[in-house]
Amino acid sequence: MFNANETAKQVAGSLLEIEAVALRPHDPFTWTSGIRSPIYCDNRLTMSYPQIRDFIAESFAALIREQYPEAEVIAGTATAGIPHAAFVSQKLGLPMVYIRDKAKGHGKENQIEGLIRPGQQVVVIEDLISTGGSSLKAALAVKAAGAEPAAVLAIFSYQLDKAVSAFEEAGIPLQTLSNYTSLIEVAVEQGKIKTEDLELLQSWRKDPSSFAKS
Repeated sequence: MFNANETAKQVAGSLLEIEAVALRPHDPFTWTSGIRSPIYCDNRLTMSYPQIRDFIAESFAALIREQYPEAEVIAGTATAGIPHAAFVSQKLGLPMVYIRDKAKGHGKENQIEGLIRPGQQVVVIEDLISTGGSSLKAALAVKAAGAEPAAVLAIFSYQLDKAVSAFEEAGIPLQTLSNYTSLIEVAVEQGKIKTEDLELLQSWRKDPSSFAKS
């Protein structure tokens, strides 16, 4: 059975353990989008830790078995979602495809690689949700192919309102194994965050512009 709270804390703890997450409340990172953030998450590191990647895959599989039993295809987003989609599809015994950011400019000009049939129920696997743009784009590519994006599932979410709103407007379910709130809670328990920095970190999620350059 999938336990959301326990999974969120365990995944958060694992990400902190392998330093896939870096927290810099006083020296923010700058994302490609221009957003300044006190946190940077690199879930690609989980591939190098067999026990952690297997727990992530089994958690995804349990969530799909329980909440999306109609899933017929597992789709990974290029590139970071591909390995996790492969692990999950193997556990579930389901076909797998992967989705490019955009169609190739040569050959068959595919955006989706692998076999996907009209009407099929597809679960999209992503590694990280920030603003949600690229993940939603992948889900809409599934819809454009005539299939149905049953949900987008990701390892971690920054829980930005922009992403939540985008998926709600598109009518596509979004779920993650862990999230910013859980990570901060675990980091506090482990003493990785100073008490005086907690309010600063919490304020960023509510208003990312609060970290804009002065």
